[in-house]
Order: sequence, then structure tokens, then C-alpha cells
Amino acid sequence: MAKRITSGKREREKIKQTKRLDKQRKREERQSSGSRNFEEMLAYVDENGVLHTTPPEVGEREEIDASQIEVSVPRRSEPEEIVPFEGRVEYFDAAKGYGFIRNSDNGEKYFFHITQAPAAIAEGNRVTFELERGTRGMNAVRVAISNK
Repeated sequence: MAKRITSGKREREKIKQTKRLDKQRKREERQSSGSRNFEEMLAYVDENGVLHTTPPEVGEREEIDASQIEVSVPRRSEPEEIVPFEGRVEYFDAAKGYGFIRNSDNGEKYFFHITQAPAAIAEGNRVTFELERGTRGMNAVRVAISNK
């Protein structure tokens, strides 16, 4: 049985053939123009990070005392005191083990997990808490029921 070639197939074959010929022609042009030498391939970077084709002028350089360079963050002399935030438990689901605390200072809501709160916590309790960054934002941790 003879295959019948449709005009769509013929068009695609023509396009592929012209692309192959163009690619081969470009390759031959590159090869005939001669190879570039090593000096043409070099790029030079100046003190500001800008690329140039010519080497930078060698001038007088400023001497830097390496002992004066600080690589690490200096230690603080006194430890930073963590002040807990105050708020109220807006929502708490004991079955699922999580809830939300509304900060009394700015009205923001923060997620908390039952593992970071006392077992007797309930909705409406006044609490103190600290904040830590979680995978989905800031979380309330070290939650404690307040007596205020």
C-alpha cells in the first residue's frame, strides 16, 4: 500500500529542510571566517566591575591592612531581653490542636499550636507570648495564660 503524503506533511518537510540548510550555511560561514585568537576572547574587569575589551591601566593601588577587616559580626556585650507580647485567644480548637491569638498592641492575629501553649488554654483567655517565624508567617510560641 502506497503512503499518501498530505500537503501538511510536505510543508513541514520543506520547513525542516530549509532550517537544516540555514544551519549548515551558518556553520560554514563561521568556519570560513577563521578562528578567533585567544586575545579576542578575553574580557577585562575594572575596579567597578565593568567589562572591557582592553586591559585596564595599571596605576597606583591603595594598600589595605587585612588585620583591620572584620569578617564576623561582633558580639554584643549584654544579652538582648525578650519582652513577651500580650493578647487574647481569638479562636481555639482543642480537637485539632491549634488556635489564633490577637495581639493587643497592633491587632494582628498569630497562629499557635497546642504544643506551645498550656493545656488549660481556652477562647477568650488573656495570654502572653513570643513570636517566631514559621513556614507560613509569624507564629506565637511560649504562650502563657496571663493573670491580668
